[in-house]
Amino acid sequence: MRTLFVALLCGLALTTAQAQTQKIGFADWEYIFSQMPQYKQVDSELKTHGSQLENQMKAKQQDFEAKYKAYTALPANTDNLIRADKERELQQMQEGFQKFQQEAQASLQKKQADLMAPIMEKIGKAIEEVAKENGYSFIINPQISGGVDILLYSDDQYDISNLVLKKFGITPAPAATTTPVKKP
Repeated sequence: MRTLFVALLCGLALTTAQAQTQKIGFADWEYIFSQMPQYKQVDSELKTHGSQLENQMKAKQQDFEAKYKAYTALPANTDNLIRADKERELQQMQEGFQKFQQEAQASLQKKQADLMAPIMEKIGKAIEEVAKENGYSFIINPQISGGVDILLYSDDQYDISNLVLKKFGITPAPAATTTPVKKP
């Protein structure tokens, strides 16, 4: 019994010692990415793609409005079959426009994912290297997609974002702030 107690006590002491030596840091992906030269290129490509899609949507909207205006300008004595045909055409145009909006949104998201994936992979590798070089056990992202925070508090001394930027040979902007401290 005494041996079991001593073994449990030694195990608890060892676990406590290991927990105290673990180093946890955080890296703000968005901040790191915003400091990289690729940021402007990706942003520019996304804006161009978005503008193209928006122009196509505007053209479709204008076409719909012109046909609707023509429909409303039909004389009162226009045959019901012609009216029904024009209404079907307008309905199909409206459905096509809604489908195009959904496809445009999906296209923009895919373009963003395609452009960001290799950069995020590169950042991930650099974070891993910096963590190993500096003895971190864990690195946490202070924000996940959608702006949902996963840290309630962080001490800036454990922010490795600038170390990751230095790994890429980028000198962090002096005015830029890293992750703001979150308080419950």
